[in-house]
Amino acid sequence: MRMRTRKLIGTIILFIIIPLYALLAMVVAVTLEVNTTSKWIELVFYVVAGLLWVLPAGLIIQWMSRDDAG
Repeated sequence: MRMRTRKLIGTIILFIIIPLYALLAMVVAVTLEVNTTSKWIELVFYVVAGLLWVLPAGLIIQWMSRDDAG
């Protein structure tokens, strides 16, 4: 697969995954009632939830930037 095609596919995937992840993080926060806990626990939750999407996005970007085979 050409790099140009991988970049197109990866961009579309990122545009889908990131908003879905944000909705999932919001649902988890509401379900766990994070806002009723200690402010430190709330801070830790939002820091972890805010950075956790970087792992799959990094893998997708790494895949997108591979050199063309052959």
